[in-house]
Amino acid sequence: MTSIPAPSPANHAFRGPVLAAIFDWAGTVLDFGCIAPVTAFREAFALAGVEIGEAEARQPMGAAKREHIELILAQPEVQLRWQGIRGAGSTQDDVDRLYADFLRIDEVNCATYSAMIPGALGTVAALRARGVSIGSTTGYPRSVMDGLAPLAAAQGYAPDCCVTVSDVARGRPWPDMPLANAVAFGVTDVGGCVVVDDSPSGLVSGRAAGMWAVGIAVSGNEVGLSFDDWQAADDAARQRMRLAARTKLEAAGAHYVIDTVADLLPVIAAIDARLAAGERP
Repeated sequence: MTSIPAPSPANHAFRGPVLAAIFDWAGTVLDFGCIAPVTAFREAFALAGVEIGEAEARQPMGAAKREHIELILAQPEVQLRWQGIRGAGSTQDDVDRLYADFLRIDEVNCATYSAMIPGALGTVAALRARGVSIGSTTGYPRSVMDGLAPLAAAQGYAPDCCVTVSDVARGRPWPDMPLANAVAFGVTDVGGCVVVDDSPSGLVSGRAAGMWAVGIAVSGNEVGLSFDDWQAADDAARQRMRLAARTKLEAAGAHYVIDTVADLLPVIAAIDARLAAGERP
């Protein structure tokens, strides 16, 4: 983490360069396809006797994980299925049990699906060489990150700051997590921060914090394929999935959308140029 100069007087606009890059975890820097949480949600519901589809599990991605379960249950078809099988509507006690099962299952899944996304380590190293601080946010609680962070560190990834949903009053789509990173770094202007996230709610959070927002399409939740499955898809299918993901991420406010974090450096250069010209996020 580098030393950052004091803020300029109000009549002098911030002109860059980028001060901090704030990354999501699953689907952005590791776990290509965001497989670990999706599998854990589906397994937790299966233990309760109610099967949910992959799309149903993925729909609220980016939210705090307990809230994610509530949002799955709020989907009309899931709630009807729950009532038909369980004989009554879901309750907060049901949410508590599902969440406890999710945390237990995801602890195992995170170890299984913790591989860094190709190009992530090189991108982070290049950013650090430019003096950019490396932050992170996650919808995982601190208890999950206590297990996942060492697995990432063993592969060479250790952000300068990690803010979990357990550390703030409000998770995504509110700006609390990216702003907590900015405060930790002592940045002089949030316009010098770039949020990189594969979920629409993460991008909304970054925009709400007054930061640049970069969406991750191919390796993230919106495409939702493992690396091997993405590689196996034909060109037409890839383009169709890429376009659908891009459209959704742009609708959430992304200034830029890239396939994976490996494509980030040209975007950082473009943001540097826009900042130098006096542009704001």
